Amino acid sequence: MPIAYILKELRIHAPFTIFGALTGIVLILFFQAMPADDAYTVFYVLHPVHVLLSALTTASMYRLHTCGRVGGKCLKGHCNLWLLLVIGYLGSVGIATLSDSIIPYLGELLLNMPNRGMHLGFIEKWWLVNPLAVAGVLIACYRPTTKFPHVGHVLLSTWASLFHIIMAVGEQLSWISYGVVFVFLFLAVWLPCCLSDIVFPLLVANITRPVNTPSPDPHAINLDEAEKPRK
Repeated sequence: MPIAYILKELRIHAPFTIFGALTGIVLILFFQAMPADDAYTVFYVLHPVHVLLSALTTASMYRLHTCGRVGGKCLKGHCNLWLLLVIGYLGSVGIATLSDSIIPYLGELLLNMPNRGMHLGFIEKWWLVNPLAVAGVLIACYRPTTKFPHVGHVLLSTWASLFHIIMAVGEQLSWISYGVVFVFLFLAVWLPCCLSDIVFPLLVANITRPVNTPSPDPHAINLDEAEKPRK
């Protein structure tokens, strides 16, 4: 996969990610005094839904770049479900954990927040997070789509990361702290979400594609057309 393509995707997604981080700053102005238990509850609403949409987007991106095509349209009748499960699970649970939990925790450490802690959804709420990841992959297998899920899970990831931080706040934030939170919200979403939705599935698609099958140009595939159901 060309580095230029990855950089282009990161550049395209940066403005929307900045917008998402700004919505996070607005929310923290209103909710920073929220009790940690309440923030924990909100986190475990947003994070699992993020995992669902991330699994759907990651698996769909791989699916749409490896399926057979007629007239540019994706033939959706064939699906290597086990391979898709591995790709969708790793690309959603693994990277959503990095985005929603690990990177925000690093911000909490940097700001020395009193209630800092790392919450790993696939362990703490394994019965909720893991089945939703599988559900996202199953949807992608039979109805792959990348449009709304990517937009939705970028915002959900921003807000999940935010409420992970709000759990740790415990005191009034300074203006410098707001700046640090903004940077970590941006980083928590920008790199992981592009990695999960675009880089990871396309990289695996290039590796798993049969030797004699040409690698498709990501720019040449019309995802809007590919996602339309066959008549």
